[in-house]
Amino acid sequence: MTKTNQERLLEWLSDAHAMESEAETMLKGQAARLEHYPQLQQRIQQHVEETREQARLLEQRIEALGGSRSTIKDALGSMAASLHAAGNAMMSDEVVKGSGMSYAFEHLEIATYRAIIAAARKVGDAETEAVCRRILAQEEAMADWLAGHLDQVVLDYLARDETEGQTAKR
Repeated sequence: MTKTNQERLLEWLSDAHAMESEAETMLKGQAARLEHYPQLQQRIQQHVEETREQARLLEQRIEALGGSRSTIKDALGSMAASLHAAGNAMMSDEVVKGSGMSYAFEHLEIATYRAIIAAARKVGDAETEAVCRRILAQEEAMADWLAGHLDQVVLDYLARDETEGQTAKR
């Protein structure tokens, strides 16, 4: 049986909520491990707070549309992020790889919210569209920030890596 557009929108909102749960776990882990990159750590911590608010807004929209968030999807997303973070922690250039992966993840979120906005517009759900536009702006801002600071993170990493007695990894 084919799902209605409204059912698909609700499903995608639930998926987005799970994605934000995954993002929060990933970002908190990354921020907690950063030792020598305070500007990056501060921006990630700011985005953790944005991510929590995004999840709350999504949950409100899901409930308003008669659905409920998927605790299974949320748990699996958080578990995947924890495993991913554990793998990153073993890399000698964790800060560089983590920055790149965060940039890629932000673009996954951007694509997700653009799809939800289009679906919300199709079903005439202006409230969901507005919420997702607000979230989209935050995700785009984080992606732009990461893109604008990646060169400096890499240069800082390389400088620390070539300096005797300094740890560059995180």
